[in-house]
Amino acid sequence: MRTRDHLFVSILSLCLSASSLTPAALAAEPSETGNAAKMESAGTVENAAVSATSPQAPAVQTMKRPRVALALGGGGTRGAAHVGVLKVLTEAGIPIDCIVGTSMGAIVGGLYSAGVPLDDLMTRFEDGRLMKTFMTVPLSVRVVVAPIMVLPRAFGHHPYDGLYKGNKFRKYLNNSVSEYERKIEELKIPFRAVVLNLVDGKPYALSEGNLGYALQASSAVPGLRKPVQIGDNLYVDGGVVANVPVSFAKELNPDIIIAVDVDERFDKVPLKTFTKIGSVSERVVTLQLANIDKQQCKDADILIHPNVDGIGLISTSKKEARQALEAGQKAAQEALPAIKAKLAEFGITAAVPSANETK
Repeated sequence: MRTRDHLFVSILSLCLSASSLTPAALAAEPSETGNAAKMESAGTVENAAVSATSPQAPAVQTMKRPRVALALGGGGTRGAAHVGVLKVLTEAGIPIDCIVGTSMGAIVGGLYSAGVPLDDLMTRFEDGRLMKTFMTVPLSVRVVVAPIMVLPRAFGHHPYDGLYKGNKFRKYLNNSVSEYERKIEELKIPFRAVVLNLVDGKPYALSEGNLGYALQASSAVPGLRKPVQIGDNLYVDGGVVANVPVSFAKELNPDIIIAVDVDERFDKVPLKTFTKIGSVSERVVTLQLANIDKQQCKDADILIHPNVDGIGLISTSKKEARQALEAGQKAAQEALPAIKAKLAEFGITAAVPSANETK
């Protein structure tokens, strides 16, 4: 793992908590202009989810097949595996009726839901554009100049904590889709981006408003990226509490949930592993993410877990991006029999069109 990845996981390990918070079935509405976001309590989220997808209600009522949701997990560059999974599922005719994503899973799922072609998404990983825009300045450089960035505080300017703002990344994401696909509620496939609200300490699924703001918020890694203010709420990466957001996918009332976990596997390693710089932080992050996602993954009908071991979280390597893509394709191919068997339980024995192919 490169030095920048060691720095990244060191920051992330300080911010993750596997037990202090639990996922809540909540939803929020981001506002592009910064007006107060509408937030639903746990007792009313089901109605919120229904109203958010009400334009699709007639189609759902006439469907003669099960409704399938994807829950895409966070994982930085490893998230290229999501593209591989989507490629296999779409080619096999597996329906994709709604997508819920966290962090990189939200980025891939949100752009795909807005109509960005899978080949285009893969190219963005391979040529490094996506990650280079996410990390506009090398992490090692940003850490070195961090003391200088604190100086404005001496003159009364008090920005939110974090090394990167993420505004350029938000603009990049919005510019990746047409102006007609920049509202979450108008996407081709119903979509949710999972975040954590620092104000009340609860996780939310952003279901309306500007897509770029939602994806910026869902990937705002605490300590690394500044939190994103939407109205009176302050959001960070939802991976802190629901890195594989199965619980939020359930709120959309699907018949089948396919979860994609792009974390490294937590296997035994030799003692000498921890003599390397950054190895302890890396191990802690892997453990914490595994603990956070354990129950979420259990609650999925189908779990796809590509082998992305060794791929850096913020790598811009074309080789590693291709490795993640191929890992996603391989894992999805291996999962196809189980997916088709699940569909068969609902009487579906042949390939069927996905939501974005029927609208």
